[in-house]
Amino acid sequence: MARPIRSSDGRWVVGGWAACWYVPGRLEPRYDVVVDASLRLHAATANVARPRMLDDRDDLLVRSAAGAFGERRLTLEPGLGGDLYARLAELRRPVRLVPQVVHPELFGAMLFDQDGNPALVEMVPCWRPKEWAAAVVVVDALAWGGAESALLHRWSHLDEWPQALLRALLHRLALHAQHPDASDRTLAGLQRAATLVGACSEPLRSCFPAVRPSHGWRARVSEPLRSCHRSPTGR
Repeated sequence: MARPIRSSDGRWVVGGWAACWYVPGRLEPRYDVVVDASLRLHAATANVARPRMLDDRDDLLVRSAAGAFGERRLTLEPGLGGDLYARLAELRRPVRLVPQVVHPELFGAMLFDQDGNPALVEMVPCWRPKEWAAAVVVVDALAWGGAESALLHRWSHLDEWPQALLRALLHRLALHAQHPDASDRTLAGLQRAATLVGACSEPLRSCFPAVRPSHGWRARVSEPLRSCHRSPTGR
């Protein structure tokens, strides 16, 4: 894990920015490894107390996650994912998953060195279930990484997996619909992910027949797609 560095005057954060040691590596489509790393990371953070810094956060990621879990009502642009979000939200059911400190952005934060060892380049704390964080990795991989549906099945042993996936989809749809760079092209990946998730889960399947991915999802993580997946400010 890339460790944080203090500024010359000893502060961890200066003007809203923080720095970490450089970690060599590159993004690779090793999504099972990323999910496994997610579970191992969150086993290590399972007993970490809820950070006080989360109490005052109200950025794009926080709002989208709150909407996904039904804790916040969101007004979303229908053509940018709001319509699909509303349909999927009706399938949300109560879950018995335990919130803890998790990293909800591992899809774009895990690098691999020349020997294939994973490294985390930043820590983005969030207070959500570890199963949901793993599901976000899977949804991102399906939407923007070209992953196939077998990835869904390989992690289906995780608790409340269909509902974790549903909440991961809702989170990404909410984030997309609120993002200033969102477009039909970037929505296509999430439409594909929704279709694949619906096909693998009987409780969700009835919602998905009309969902068809439009052109462009095979672009992998191009710059326009990456800008909707991760915002430098998170707002």
